[in-house]
Amino acid sequence: MTQITVEKKTCARIPTEAGEFQLCYFKNNQDSKEHLALIFGDITQTSPILTRIHSECFTGDVLGSRRCDCGPQLQSAMEMIAAEGRGVIVYLRQEGRGIGLLDKLRAYNLQDLGYDTIDANLLLGHQADARDYTIAALILQELRIESLRLITNNPVKIESLEQLGVAVAERVSIQTAVHADNKVYLSTKVSRMRHLLHINEGENGTMNGRSDDHSAGGNGRLQPTLLPTPHLTPHPTRPAVTLSYAQSLDGSITAKRGQPTAISGDASMKLTHQLRASHDAILVGIGTVLADNPRLNVRLAEGSDPQPIILDTELRFPLDARLLQNKRCPWIATSAHASQAKQSALEATGAKVLRFPVNEQGHVDLTTVLAKLADAHIHSVMVEGGAQIITAFLNLQLVDRVVLTIAPKFIGGYHAVGAMSGNGRLHPHLINTHTTQMGDDLIVFGDAVWPEAAN
Repeated sequence: MTQITVEKKTCARIPTEAGEFQLCYFKNNQDSKEHLALIFGDITQTSPILTRIHSECFTGDVLGSRRCDCGPQLQSAMEMIAAEGRGVIVYLRQEGRGIGLLDKLRAYNLQDLGYDTIDANLLLGHQADARDYTIAALILQELRIESLRLITNNPVKIESLEQLGVAVAERVSIQTAVHADNKVYLSTKVSRMRHLLHINEGENGTMNGRSDDHSAGGNGRLQPTLLPTPHLTPHPTRPAVTLSYAQSLDGSITAKRGQPTAISGDASMKLTHQLRASHDAILVGIGTVLADNPRLNVRLAEGSDPQPIILDTELRFPLDARLLQNKRCPWIATSAHASQAKQSALEATGAKVLRFPVNEQGHVDLTTVLAKLADAHIHSVMVEGGAQIITAFLNLQLVDRVVLTIAPKFIGGYHAVGAMSGNGRLHPHLINTHTTQMGDDLIVFGDAVWPEAAN
């Protein structure tokens, strides 16, 4: 049997909305197809390269078909790689999971008769998934990429690449909109093809700010349990961080600093509790404790309470706080100079007091706190505020995901985000974004991507 080989023939500069890529053409001795690599930045470094192995989908990639998620995945991958500052998309000519465009269109007709995407392929005499990743592995070898951070929801793709000798250091998930036209297709990928993808469990509303006429309840509004909360991948030295808070239209989180202000409605509050239940820990600053006397537990949704984490440099935590009545007593992160007597009093109530170094501003050092949480097997943290904490996490680029509730009101009060460093150059933007309405509130959901200059 002839050994398969690939050869890079030429590359050209391709400016796109996501950034400027190099498009490289590869010739091989197996087929006459034009396999490609879309390269961004310097990929000669030895650390794992952010990579997407994308199989051609003319209907999705070119026409924008809503029957699948291929087009949005390709666009999101380009944005993720551009934001990373370097990476590769290997574009394989494997239309229709390897069955070709003609039979893919025939499979679509079978799907319109009620067969799912797998049974349609089988009825046409094909495998459920006929793709092969040998040429992808050879292209990566030609590019001298030794290890990948692979953008995929498909564990079979990882297994196939590893069998071909490709080292996959990490799976990077990718979430796109779920709507009436692709929900059955995506659900089949989850239930029958092991894809690690969150699927809306309700009616056929969209997750990207638009709703079909027949969406949940017939009113175009999604229920709180329908917001996507796919698994966050922890960092090597810290937990994954979700930033979640409610604000008014003018960006206020309270009318006056130090005083509680009701902002979000009942429906979005249920979402907040659902998010709490999906995280290992919940973190706020002492200002939130003093102003709101919160419980930080799960009451409006099913699930376990997260571990409360309180940042309290001066150990001002009240001995009568409601947090001390929780099943999970709080862990309080304080400084080395905080009162030992107050620590003893708090520990007598069941609280756990941990001392940390302070930063240049005299506040407890967040990176050290997060490293300690990782050591304690805390894999995900939900940060609820207040403003100083929100701003600090953003300034230190410690946010992985954002869930923002926007209430349709003006308050004219204290803003959620204070002054940030970098004059905007180092601020994140969101990808994999979704919006939905809950009650009167608008929910914005997305993954934070940081500029290369922030690294």
